Amino acid sequence: MPHEPLIFVEVALVNGLADNIQALLDENAPVQDPGTTDTAIFYSISNAQKGLAGISFGNFLIKRVAATLSAEFKGLKTFATLSPVPGFMTWLEKKLAEGDPTLLSPADRKALSAAAGRQGGGKGSLKALLAMPGWQDEQAISEALRRPLMRLAAHYLMKEKGLNKRALDPVAYFHLSNGASMESLNWKADSSPRGLGNSAGIMINYLYDLTRIEDNHEAYTSTGKINASSRMRSFLKG
Repeated sequence: MPHEPLIFVEVALVNGLADNIQALLDENAPVQDPGTTDTAIFYSISNAQKGLAGISFGNFLIKRVAATLSAEFKGLKTFATLSPVPGFMTWLEKKLAEGDPTLLSPADRKALSAAAGRQGGGKGSLKALLAMPGWQDEQAISEALRRPLMRLAAHYLMKEKGLNKRALDPVAYFHLSNGASMESLNWKADSSPRGLGNSAGIMINYLYDLTRIEDNHEAYTSTGKINASSRMRSFLKG
């Protein structure tokens, strides 16, 4: 396929980790001088050819992009993503249907019930509150949902495995295979209908530390070990 693009990696140059995709893509936001930025955020990776869907183009794809960027923009120190969690709600809905009693703590159930009562939302079950149109804009509902959903999202990303100890989430598998580590979760980071439907609006930052990419890749591909920050692991405790 001579002279045909195979893959697009879209990058935003910012200061600090991005935590909201709508803010990152806001066309009306002030334009920054790329020479003054310190962070490259990879927010979209797309195959250009339909027949190549699912092909990762080998390991260390992001490392090669980061090397090119750092050569051009000397001030860049951090390379990270703002990534979706596309399988979270599918996994959560399955767990709710199974009636898994470990999903919520007594404190979570009490908080959800209280929030639903204040808003006239009826039963304060996790499923019922997530089904409420516009829940993300109701402060009491949103705050009651935040703690359990962030804990469950962290569990899904770090603990749930597919075949051969692979991360169950496909985007997580891609970045971990490329040598990334899990850095942080972001609450209400994608308020689009798709973002709410796929992950209740939660997104994640994967960090590409250029000095650790090979080690992370080897640990993940050989044993399934996920390198995660202390902040990321703190979400497991809720």
